[in-house]
Parts: sequence; C-alpha cells; structure tokens
Amino acid sequence: MLLLGSSGSGKSDLLLRLIDRGFTLVADDRVDLEDGLASPAAGLEGLVEMRSLGILRMPYQAPVRLALVCELLAPGSSAALRLPAAALHALGLPMLRFDARPASAPLLVSHALDCVQGRLAMHAGAFA
Repeated sequence: MLLLGSSGSGKSDLLLRLIDRGFTLVADDRVDLEDGLASPAAGLEGLVEMRSLGILRMPYQAPVRLALVCELLAPGSSAALRLPAAALHALGLPMLRFDARPASAPLLVSHALDCVQGRLAMHAGAFA
C-alpha cells in the first residue's frame, strides 16, 4: 500500500507499526511509481526515519505492485467517516482516508488490504 499524508500525519510512525506487525518496507519518504509498481527512490533503499532516534537502515522489498492507497488525515481533521463511500485514487486504486494515530490503525490497514485483495468480505463500507 502507498501511505500519503502531510508532514506530521503519522506516515513513518504507521510504517514502523506495520513493520512490527510483519509488513515489509518498500520505501519511506520518497517512492518511485512506474506501471503500478512501487520502489524506493535511488539512494534511499532501506532507509526509514524514526523521529527522536534518527535514520535507520532496515530490510526492504522492491518493486511491489500497489493494491491500496491510504491517505492519512492531518491531526485535528474530522474528515474520517464511520462508513465511508468507495473512493478511488488518481492511480486507479482503492483509497482509504483515516487518522493514523489510534492504536488500531495498523489493524485497519491490514483488514483494508485483505478486503481489496479478496481475503476478507465486507458487508458495508469503503470496499463493499
């Protein structure tokens, strides 16, 4: 999935929490997109910024096919909906908008990926 959001929206923090749940890093900070495939920008392979600690080198995988776009809401935004309508990003991928700060955010991403890839059925909501 591709994480989008303004500075301070929690992209790197959510990325680290997803890695802790077993997800694999593709890129942090800058992503090259070509034909639906995501790769790290040259020179940034495996680098992840962790606020208050610095820049870490971590294992990564690339290129990978994108399946979902996650747009992280700015702190204080109230744009997230309990039962959102289907949304499509300009890349032609399903899109989910949410606040990345709650502890449940990595689980939300995991379930969203399962839904868009057909591993989990949705009764109502963004991908129903």
